Amino acid sequence: MFQPKLPLQVSPDIGIAPPQRVLDTVTLKLQGQRLQRNLDVLRRYGERIDTDSNGDLIIRGEIVAYLPSTAQINKVREQGFLIIREQLLSGLNSTVAVFRPTGRESAPEGLRRLRKLFADGVFDLNHLYNDSGEFEARGAPQTPVESRATTAGKISASGEPSAVPRRAHRNIGLIDGGVDGGTDALQKIQIHRNGCLGREIASAHGTAVASIMVGQMGKFYGAAPGIELYAADIYCGEPTGGSVDAIAGAFAWMSRQRIPVINVSLVGPANGVLEQVVRGMIQQGHHIVAAVGNDGPTAPPLYPAAYPGVIGVTAVDAGLRVLPEASRGPQLLFAAPGANMAAARTPNGFTTVRGTSFAAPIVAGLLALLVDEVNPVTAQQALSRLLSTAFDLGPPGKDPIYGHGLVGKEVRVDPSQVNLTDMQRSLTLP
Repeated sequence: MFQPKLPLQVSPDIGIAPPQRVLDTVTLKLQGQRLQRNLDVLRRYGERIDTDSNGDLIIRGEIVAYLPSTAQINKVREQGFLIIREQLLSGLNSTVAVFRPTGRESAPEGLRRLRKLFADGVFDLNHLYNDSGEFEARGAPQTPVESRATTAGKISASGEPSAVPRRAHRNIGLIDGGVDGGTDALQKIQIHRNGCLGREIASAHGTAVASIMVGQMGKFYGAAPGIELYAADIYCGEPTGGSVDAIAGAFAWMSRQRIPVINVSLVGPANGVLEQVVRGMIQQGHHIVAAVGNDGPTAPPLYPAAYPGVIGVTAVDAGLRVLPEASRGPQLLFAAPGANMAAARTPNGFTTVRGTSFAAPIVAGLLALLVDEVNPVTAQQALSRLLSTAFDLGPPGKDPIYGHGLVGKEVRVDPSQVNLTDMQRSLTLP
């Protein structure tokens, strides 16, 4: 992991900014790391993964479409495209479909042709999205493992949860890798799951993010400890990333379940279909909280955090300094702790995490405590209440480094506070 050695961000009470050349150098190095990660994936899985003209990962040969009617889907078929899969986005009055060109036509060539033929449809390549955080110490395993059976909500073969009585208190959504409900800090959390056709495949990242949102055990607690979690796994053990159509399906599930706050600690390129889905969710009154990413202070914006209406979150360290690798820009609304911080690991115990991935769930958890319904009016009221609590860092008012300021400082659990006694105590939980 890249460890900056320069003092890239001085204390907020000192009005001196790091030189632009330093910021540019850091950004280029961080972007180079993400590009290298993409190249590594391409070398290993090149038979089914490709990159677009910007070097971003896509599923080879696939075009994803946001179409309002079956008639349009049939028209695309008539143009010589093979439909691979489709899903109705209940509540969003649309369908996401994945097509593959036939013959020798490439996906980019087919995309250009479809955009010319269908002015009222939204088409794009099927991009892949990945996490935006690192494990610093006592690291969790990076290979997904099959989850153990827990008391959490079960999954049906269709990926929908079986009937679980809705509890009277608040809930929250997570679109990420799989969550290990058997790990120490999540054993008492009611988890409803979606995706992977009934399999539970725990991931280190999804488990850590979930614990920071809702976990509780001993001295460890999340931003909204104990509330119900609706977790959509869009990786299903795949190391290549989560596709646009998988993320769209996860959002549609959250819409059907009426989940008011949804955390997305994933980053990737702009995508027209994903933008349409996000816009529809926000118009309904869902809060979407997203990590701004770790590509560096002068990097182009990453998505979905940069879409209008999404709550973009950056990360600060224990000294309340923005992480030098954190992205910046007008998409930023809040800063939250995101380094030198404990999080749950799988299969048990704790690890230390760093990155904007782990700041976003703090903001999501705090918002979930303020809103209990999907409604544009109450969503705005909840956001205004949280904004009123933000501690301004950096220049007065909203700025591209800290947004409106810091929230959730008290949620950060220092790794030294999560000791062996806490881990042993988990073994006696009912």
